[in-house]
Amino acid sequence: MKKLLIVDDEKSMREFLAIVLRKEGYYVAAVADGESALRLLEQDIFDLVMTDMKMPGMDGLALLRAVKQTSPRTIVLMITAFASTESAVEAMRAGAYDYLTKPFQIDEVKLLIKKALDHRHLVEENHRLKEQFHQLEGFEQLIGRSPGMQRVLELINKVADSNSNVLIFGESGTGKELAARALHLRSRRREKPFVTINCSALPEPLLESELFGHMKGSFTGAVSNKEGLFEVAHEGTILLDEIGDTPAAIQVKLLRVLQEKEFRRIGGTKDIRVDVRVIAATNKDLEKAIAEGAFREDLYYRLDVIPIHLPPLRERREDIPMLVEHFLGKYGRTGPVPVTGLAPGALRVLSAHEWRGNVRELEHLVERAVTLATGPLLTPDLLTACLQRPDSSASSLITERLPPDGLDLESVVGQLERKLLLQALERTGGVKKKAAQLLGLNFRSFRYRLEKYGIKRGRDEDGDEEESTSSNGVSGGERTP
Repeated sequence: MKKLLIVDDEKSMREFLAIVLRKEGYYVAAVADGESALRLLEQDIFDLVMTDMKMPGMDGLALLRAVKQTSPRTIVLMITAFASTESAVEAMRAGAYDYLTKPFQIDEVKLLIKKALDHRHLVEENHRLKEQFHQLEGFEQLIGRSPGMQRVLELINKVADSNSNVLIFGESGTGKELAARALHLRSRRREKPFVTINCSALPEPLLESELFGHMKGSFTGAVSNKEGLFEVAHEGTILLDEIGDTPAAIQVKLLRVLQEKEFRRIGGTKDIRVDVRVIAATNKDLEKAIAEGAFREDLYYRLDVIPIHLPPLRERREDIPMLVEHFLGKYGRTGPVPVTGLAPGALRVLSAHEWRGNVRELEHLVERAVTLATGPLLTPDLLTACLQRPDSSASSLITERLPPDGLDLESVVGQLERKLLLQALERTGGVKKKAAQLLGLNFRSFRYRLEKYGIKRGRDEDGDEEESTSSNGVSGGERTP
C-alpha cells in the first residue's frame, strides 16, 4: 500500500482528498501545516507528499526543500490557487514532480498521483534491471561437470522456487554469491530485487543502518531518512554474505526478522513488515562458532533450513578446462594479442596447482596470463611463471619477533594493513577495484579500509584519480603514479 501525505491548511480540502484517495487504495495521512508534515516524515517514509503552496508558517516551497533533504526518494506534488509560471518553475527546480492549480478535477489528481508513482516505479525498476544485468556477468562461472558441482546445480534447481532460507557453505572464491544469485534468478522472485551485503565489511553501527535503515537525526551523520536493505529487497531476495562475522547485537535483530518478518529502523517508532527470502553464505564452521559462543544457535537453525555446500576447486579439477574456456572468452581479447586456448602441457600445470583461492584464483590467473601472453595460446612456462608469485600469506609478511617488553598489536597490524593497501593501489595504477581483488577483498570492504586509514587516493575504473592525502600525515612519496 503506497503511503501519501496531504498537507493543506484548508480542512475541507485535505479531508476531501484524504477520503477520495483512501478509496483508491492508498494509505493517507493529512495535516494542516508544514511543521506537522515534517514530524510525520521523521517517523515514516512516504511515497508521495501533496502540499499546498501558500500556507501559514512554512510554505509549500520550504516544505518541498525539507522533504527532499529528509526523504529524497519521496515524490512531491504542489497545489496552489495562485498559479504563476515563476512559482511553477521554482517548484520544479526545487525537485517537485508536477504542479496542480486550484480548482482542479479529482480525476486529474488521481491520474497525476498514479502517473507520479508509476514513474518512480519505472525508474527504480530500470535501475534494478541494469543491476541485474551486470550481476548476470560471470553467472556462467557456476559451471562444471564434476559430480560435486552437478549435485549443487541439481539442488539449486530443486529448491530455487521455495521460500525456505538457504545457508551456503564454501571456501573463499568457490562462487557462493553466484549460487545465491542462481537461486534468485530461478525462483518466482526473479522479477524482484536481489540485494547483497557483506556482513564482515562494515562495523556494527553501519551494518545495522545498511540492513534496517534509519531515520533522520537518529545518530551523527543521519542527515536523511534511509531505507534498509531488507526494505529494498521486499518480495525479493537478500544475501547475507559472510554471516559468520556478524556482531552479536545484529544477530539478535536478524533473528527477529526471520521469526516475525518485521523490524524497526534505527530511530524509528514503527515496525515494518517485509516479505524477503534470506540466503546466507559463509566460509566459516558455524557449528564451531556456536560452541565458542560467537554465533547464536537459534539463528543458525533459522538460516540452515536448506544447506548447500560448494566444493573447492581442488576437489573438482575436471572442471578446470571448462572454467578456463569461459575465462578466455571473457579476457582473451583484452591483452596485447588475442588468446584463444591452452598450449600442450598447460592443462597439466593447472591441474597440479593447489588452488587455495579456488575459482576466483583461476580467473585472476587467466586474466594475468592473457595480459602477459605473446601468442594465441597460454604456454606451460607462462602459466608456471604466473603461478610462482611471492608467498602472500600472512606468515611470510610478518618477520618481526615479539619484543621482550611486548608490543601494541593493533598498531602493528594497522601499519601492516595500511602498507598493503598502498602497495595494492600502486601495483594496480590506482584502480581501486583491481586493488581490492589483489587483496582478496570486495570493493565495499576495500573502500571502508581506505577511509579507516585516511587514504584518499586511487580511482574507480573510469573515474579520475584522487589526490593522495592522509589523516596520518603520509607524505606525497607514497602517491600512486
